[in-house]
Amino acid sequence: MLDDLTDKVALVTGASRGIGKAIAMALAKAGADVAVNYQSRHGEADETRAAIEKLERRSVAVKADISVAADVGRLMTAVEAELGPVAILVNNAGITRPQPVSEIAEQDWDDIIAVNLKSVFLVTQAVLPKMRAARWGRIINLSSVAAQTGGVVGPHYAASKAGILGLTHSYANLLAKEGITVNAIAPALIETEMVAGNPNARPDLIPVGRFGTVKEVADVAVMLARNGYVTGQTINVNGGWFMS
Repeated sequence: MLDDLTDKVALVTGASRGIGKAIAMALAKAGADVAVNYQSRHGEADETRAAIEKLERRSVAVKADISVAADVGRLMTAVEAELGPVAILVNNAGITRPQPVSEIAEQDWDDIIAVNLKSVFLVTQAVLPKMRAARWGRIINLSSVAAQTGGVVGPHYAASKAGILGLTHSYANLLAKEGITVNAIAPALIETEMVAGNPNARPDLIPVGRFGTVKEVADVAVMLARNGYVTGQTINVNGGWFMS
């Protein structure tokens, strides 16, 4: 267990707001220097960067579409130049598109799979060479209760989040002997802008009777960053919606 993540460089994708921002801040409080990835919300990403620097940790905000390999390469170059090699990767970026089944088109499927699943593969592949050379790394993938129950967004979203669990299991198995752990967090309905914009999201769907908080997810991410013996696991932060 590493109680102090000082001198570890973390990259959190989709960290301008919501769960990503909460995880970025929690890792900084634990001592890590944090790269804040975003795609369009520059102002909020810069606010996150500034808040991290107020904690006396180094930070950089980098715009990149992580579903595009060239952008991922540019992201890694920028992060390594400013902060150093990534030791902790949090694959958090994702989109939701609540739609009736009859209205889901091929383009909707392609968009969801690219942003939610392909990006996890691209960014993970990009950080692995340095992690393997250091023989230390933490990869934390944000899945969803939708991977386990179908959720309230649609089959395209559920499939993308289920795919993350497959990637997590495979990478964890392949990298276990190299000091690199790979785990997933599967939240249910968390109080974020995404959930607020989903008309199907209701607290009465959750056995505990409320939405979760971003802090409750971020606490788990920090635990996984510190722990070297937990790997290949899905940590369910879901208020009892799915029990494993």
